[in-house]
Amino acid sequence: MVAAEISSPAVRSRAALAPFVATALAFALLFAKPMSLLVRDWLNQSEAEHGLLLAPVAIWLAWRAGIRKDAAPNRLLGLAMLVPAVTIRYASDLAAELFTMRMSMMLALAAIVVWHFGFRQVLHWWLPFILLGLSVPLPQVVLNAITIPLQFTASKIGASLLTWREIPVMLTGNVIRIPGHELFVAEACSGLRSLTALLSLGVMLGGIVLRTPISRVLLIGLAIPVAVAINGVRIFLTGFLMLFVDPKMGEGFMHLSEGWLMFVVAFAILGALAWLLGRGEDHYWPARPSSWDTTSAATTGGLAHA
Repeated sequence: MVAAEISSPAVRSRAALAPFVATALAFALLFAKPMSLLVRDWLNQSEAEHGLLLAPVAIWLAWRAGIRKDAAPNRLLGLAMLVPAVTIRYASDLAAELFTMRMSMMLALAAIVVWHFGFRQVLHWWLPFILLGLSVPLPQVVLNAITIPLQFTASKIGASLLTWREIPVMLTGNVIRIPGHELFVAEACSGLRSLTALLSLGVMLGGIVLRTPISRVLLIGLAIPVAVAINGVRIFLTGFLMLFVDPKMGEGFMHLSEGWLMFVVAFAILGALAWLLGRGEDHYWPARPSSWDTTSAATTGGLAHA
């Protein structure tokens, strides 16, 4: 009787889930601080809010791709990855270095996957892992190094477009002077947020829509000039509308609405580029299913069936 109960499907199912539940609890305890700080930045920092979209999408993509049929645990490699991840997590905590501490959490996630399913599963989930990595905010020193060139570039593009429309312009660094008005291209208007978001969307579109690494890298590369150019156009429109429509167009809700509208335009351009690259793939490479198709021959159809 006891043997029958132990061998019942329900008992076997609970026994199979026990290692995963224990792993999840241990991970939550070890990385509670970096996780909570990361979510806090997603909610409070404009440069990091794209993580609120990327993290759920990454989890969904991993679930949709499922577990490889040939997945096999690799305990030795998983442990070799997990030990430095935990070490880096606590060392970076002592040094108050948030970026390294958060990236150690990503390394630990990869180590757990290797421990349970092998390294091929990490390669199978390459897109979710990249999206999770992109959801981690960059260090402030890196942000400062990127923001200033973006401010000056956007200012030059905006000033050039205003000059093209025969509007008198005086450009001094990131300050644009037009008759009766002065536009200051602040850090928030540098285009860093739209650049980060478009790069993330480029990675996502490339992984889902495109099939070849060349097309994916090209799409990500094109996202950079698209983001920079669109932000320059936004500055031009702000100055143009302030001069010929209403000075209030450069501040408050109207200014914010212009930013959202231009981002939608940038996303549409990126989608069109992805479509064109996809057509190019269909022409030059034989059609074959992407690893992110709804049904993949190499998967079990979802974690629920693993």
